[in-house]
Amino acid sequence: MARYDLDVTNEHCPMTFVKTKIALNKLQKGDVLDVRLLDGEPLENVPRSAVEQGFKVLSVKETDTKGVYNVEIEK
Repeated sequence: MARYDLDVTNEHCPMTFVKTKIALNKLQKGDVLDVRLLDGEPLENVPRSAVEQGFKVLSVKETDTKGVYNVEIEK
């Protein structure tokens, strides 16, 4: 199992999930992608869309920066 990071804090929906999905598709089964994103629409859509696409959301946690979250997604 490997871990990878993706920062989509500068992106807007739907690009937040588009970039997340592209990154996830490059991973091997069991790998984990840590996605940094903003509160609001990205935080609602990325975890939901990941589950709908068959990925597993391991955790959603706010970072030390207010309004920025880390979502762990396993392929």
